[in-house]
Amino acid sequence: MNWLKYALKRLVLLVPVILSVTFILFVILSLAPGDVARMVLGQDATPEQIAELNHQMGLDRPLIIRYVNYMVDALKLDFGKSWTGNFDVLSEFSHRLPYTLLVSALALVFATGLGIPLGIASAIKQYSLLDYGSTFVVMLLFSMPAFWLGTMCQIFFCLTLRWLPVSGIASWKSFILPPIILGANTLASMIRMSRTSMLDVIKMDYIRTARAKGASNRDVIIHHSIRNSLIPVVTQIGISFAGTIGGAVVTENIFAIPGIGTMLINAVKSRDVPVVMGTVIFITIIVGIINLIVDLICAIVDPRIDLAS
Repeated sequence: MNWLKYALKRLVLLVPVILSVTFILFVILSLAPGDVARMVLGQDATPEQIAELNHQMGLDRPLIIRYVNYMVDALKLDFGKSWTGNFDVLSEFSHRLPYTLLVSALALVFATGLGIPLGIASAIKQYSLLDYGSTFVVMLLFSMPAFWLGTMCQIFFCLTLRWLPVSGIASWKSFILPPIILGANTLASMIRMSRTSMLDVIKMDYIRTARAKGASNRDVIIHHSIRNSLIPVVTQIGISFAGTIGGAVVTENIFAIPGIGTMLINAVKSRDVPVVMGTVIFITIIVGIINLIVDLICAIVDPRIDLAS
């Protein structure tokens, strides 16, 4: 039952993380220049109308009181309504989350499915043409920002060749290019991490011992090298998945996907505090749970990891 105690402990530790992140964000949004009420009502609003709206939104109260009231409501799963769109934050987030998770999951599948085998093969064939080629791909992908790569791919594959739709979610083809763009940087990380980890493992003493005992190169790689090299790779997968959820903000805006990234960007522009706060809380929880799952998977892959300690 060590894993259960460890999971409960990690979930409890997630509470101060959420409080710290949300408080800092709440302060930043509250101290940002500009009048939210005037942005909502327009430049023609009278001072009386602005004062009334500030009172309705609670902006005339002290900052710490507003934060405490918001977190108390959040504990009741009441994340409020959007100041600019007047929609329920929880309902809108629940509607948009599947699109973000789908794009992020497809990006991770693309990156790991291609990156891990390529990285392992590069380590096995070190200093070969394959190794130099994969290193070049890693450097190339790391050097290209997602917004630039997405725009170039839109021009080439969507506008020039007309193979894929430019934007939206009209069909399954709409979920081909966005995951590739989102997973490009993760692909480079997977190649580099799996290659480095595999090179470290195949130089270990027990690998040389297995070869000295007559084990074939295939058996050494499959039964001894790959599993032991997967520990840091699995950790990197969890970190990358959390990163793709954050990186979806850029990709969703490029391809007009109605996910939480698009909602968050629009909310930040309009200083829509309930939407920004609710979205950040949800993302923090998701990332924390993902990291917990990764730690548990690492303990399964490597029995030497003692969760109790």
